[in-house]
Amino acid sequence: MGEPRRPDRVAESIREQVATFLAEGAKDPRIRGFVTVTAVEMTRDLRHANVFVSVMGDEAAIKATFEGLGSVASHLRSMLGKTLRLRNAPEIHFKADESIAHASRIEQLLAQIRTDRDAAADATNDADSAAGDIPGPSGTSASAE
Repeated sequence: MGEPRRPDRVAESIREQVATFLAEGAKDPRIRGFVTVTAVEMTRDLRHANVFVSVMGDEAAIKATFEGLGSVASHLRSMLGKTLRLRNAPEIHFKADESIAHASRIEQLLAQIRTDRDAAADATNDADSAAGDIPGPSGTSASAE
């Protein structure tokens, strides 16, 4: 039986090569914005590679970038076959990775919750200080000294 980890090793090598290519060698003007290769998933037979990329920018820039990535996929496949010395270079399929956008959205929501909670706590503290000393059940003052 073959090595079960080989697809993982090849996927990591492909991720590094694609990231380097996009940073240094991509000449397609449609590939613009901040493009990050987040992961690569290989089939067990090493014939197909799903390359997950995160693209920052507006919808038009993202769409143009994926069109550009689609057009360089065959060149990238050829380059990977030579660089990694693979008998059969895998078909490259670019997929959108939304994990960075989701993480950013979660961070925004958590910050909003913290702000709302702090504002509510401030309002409660302001209301308590405006009420002054509140008499306790036996008619004594409940303020802490």
